[in-house]
Amino acid sequence: MPFGIKGLLSAAAIVLAYSTAAWAAAPATLTSVHAVRALTNAEAGQGMPVQFTATVTFNRGYERIVFVQEGDAAVYVAYPTPLNLHPSDRVLIKGKTQKSFSPIVNADSITVLGHGDLPKAEPATYDQMINAEIDCKRVTVRATVRTADQTLSVTPPNYFMRLQLIMDGGYISADVSTDNVLDFYGLLDADVEITGIASEKFDNKMHQIGTNLQVQSISDIKVVKRASSLPSDLPYTPIDRVIKASHFIDNTQRVRVHGSITYYQPGSAVVLQEGNKSIWINTLTYDPLRIGDEADATGFPEIHEGFIDLTRGEVYDNHTPAPVAPLPVTLTIMSMDGYDSPGHHDDLVSIEGQVVTEVQEAAQDELVLAIDGKLFSAIYLHPKGTSQAAKVIPPGSKVRVTGICIQEYSDPFSTSIPFKILLRTNDDIELLQNPSLLNIRNLLILVGLLLVIAVLTGARGWILERKVRQKTAALAVSIEAEAALERRAALLEQRRSRILEHINGTRPLSETIEEIVALVSFTLESAQCWCEVADGAQLGDYPKNQLGLRIVRVNIDARSGPSLGTFYAGFDAAKPASSAEVEALQNAARLATLAIETRRLYSDLRRRSEFDLLTDIPNRFAMERFIDARIEEAQKSGGILGMIYIDLDKFKPVNDTYGHRVGDLYLQEVAQRMSKQLLGGDMLARLGGDEFAALVALPHGRADLERILARLKNCFIEPFLIEDHLIHGEASIGCALYPENGSTRDDLLRAADDAMYEVKKAKR
Repeated sequence: MPFGIKGLLSAAAIVLAYSTAAWAAAPATLTSVHAVRALTNAEAGQGMPVQFTATVTFNRGYERIVFVQEGDAAVYVAYPTPLNLHPSDRVLIKGKTQKSFSPIVNADSITVLGHGDLPKAEPATYDQMINAEIDCKRVTVRATVRTADQTLSVTPPNYFMRLQLIMDGGYISADVSTDNVLDFYGLLDADVEITGIASEKFDNKMHQIGTNLQVQSISDIKVVKRASSLPSDLPYTPIDRVIKASHFIDNTQRVRVHGSITYYQPGSAVVLQEGNKSIWINTLTYDPLRIGDEADATGFPEIHEGFIDLTRGEVYDNHTPAPVAPLPVTLTIMSMDGYDSPGHHDDLVSIEGQVVTEVQEAAQDELVLAIDGKLFSAIYLHPKGTSQAAKVIPPGSKVRVTGICIQEYSDPFSTSIPFKILLRTNDDIELLQNPSLLNIRNLLILVGLLLVIAVLTGARGWILERKVRQKTAALAVSIEAEAALERRAALLEQRRSRILEHINGTRPLSETIEEIVALVSFTLESAQCWCEVADGAQLGDYPKNQLGLRIVRVNIDARSGPSLGTFYAGFDAAKPASSAEVEALQNAARLATLAIETRRLYSDLRRRSEFDLLTDIPNRFAMERFIDARIEEAQKSGGILGMIYIDLDKFKPVNDTYGHRVGDLYLQEVAQRMSKQLLGGDMLARLGGDEFAALVALPHGRADLERILARLKNCFIEPFLIEDHLIHGEASIGCALYPENGSTRDDLLRAADDAMYEVKKAKR
């Protein structure tokens, strides 16, 4: 019996050991929303497995985000693919936790189990929302609508409405999943009761900058009391008297922060940093604060361009040195979003780059630096009342700059964040490497000096030889020779300047290349010169018979990519080669490179400004210019024009169902079909999103317009086959006549747009 008990105890110990090891290796799955919300943000960042059921309270499919709630606990869920979820769906969620502003769930799968009742929305106050006490819960608030604007989502081209609301305590915003602006016009200044999901707004450093409601539809907004008058009925106020309408009760409390001074601009601003946290403080003080000292500051929190600042600040230097070491950063780190790396706005950083140029102004100096072809600025603000300037750094130098990072975007979802560096003193610029002596400028100077030396040496020898043969005429010949050289140099410079003017002008590229060929021929004493451009064009004096010629060739190198062509020069085979031949051709090749690439850049920029990049048809800018020109012609000739406005129906479901790639291909196919229905002198343009417009000439009046409208409508009879998806397209088409419905561009566009909306309303 004792032996049996010992064996049993040993077996139990082994089982316990294995159980403990298994538990340590695989954390237990969280099976409720309460369990997820009970985690700290650090614990959520460990990717704890979850599997729980809950009720969907909000879903925005094109952004693949959903809020769920079970009882009095709610959580935000992100999922990788679009799902057709609806509020009150009962779902099974499997995935892992993730840290964010607060713990969230990153779902691997969401399974719809059925349909239930939405959790009852609880009344919420401003203090509850700003303190994140009801984060992710379904709530109802009472507020007054201040603004209602259409806003582009983080996954364009989807739009929703963003409301700015004021309630007892402060301002909040609400994002309503609809893009119909007309539904909100009557809500301005109205008292409303709005139901949605409480959430927080934060910047790319995960600092809270406000509070927000996610609202599923306009039906969740109930008007309690309408405004006394519509905005369009308000009387006009003189611009210099608008302040009379200002009335504000500010109950914002003063706060106190602590850190080390990393930046000080007397009478303007102070930056305090503590660890990896920093804050900008607006202050009017001129106290002798010292960078690197510990300090306390008080002020009032305020959002400025999406970041939290302190305004009306008072700063107290403790005179205790506690310098902050600058954080070394790279361009990659500075461009990462808030989830991959915390933002560095207001942080003391150091970064290396190459000086491109320096701009000195009355109040500040700016160094433009480059890293891997990307540019950013380091700015030194002159101390008030002084003319102290930043160090003069020659272009091409490699430097390390230290200062306060100022990022332009606070959105944590932005994947590329522009930034600049605020320098504090001249010591914040450290020269790491002087510019290389081997550069184009120095090479050109060296080549010029060699040419001058060669010319002077030849001239001197020629003069000495002539003196020996004919002393009497030596002086006259030398003077004439020097004058000829000067005239030749002046003529060369004049022709080169004219070529540079043509490169920057509108003269045809072929004529400019011909001038460069003539210039190099003149430089090489009328040698036969020609150029072969990469596209096959042959310019210049091409010899039909190259027998007996010594051919010198130089490639026209592009700044990047394949060669742009070749320059040739033909000389008598008996004439010895010289370095001047290659140098002259190289100079001509550089001019040709500048001419070709400048013209390509100009052509590309002009096309981008006038054509829609997706559908390759004219854009809104080109259409507006076309309308103005055709109206001017019609005014002189008494002609009639037709303005047609086309809006694709049910385009959003195409994106939601098949993805944005199929949606883009669908837009391209629609544009091609409609373009084929117009005559040569007419224009079809994409105004943006799924909206198109066409301007057509109507020699026979409305009868012509009816035929064109019929052809455009017939474009949508046959379905569109896009990547094995059969899409039945539809469109709402409205039209207006010039001058019957309007005599200006804006009047015609507005009349056609109104007619289109009447068609769309009738369909609904």
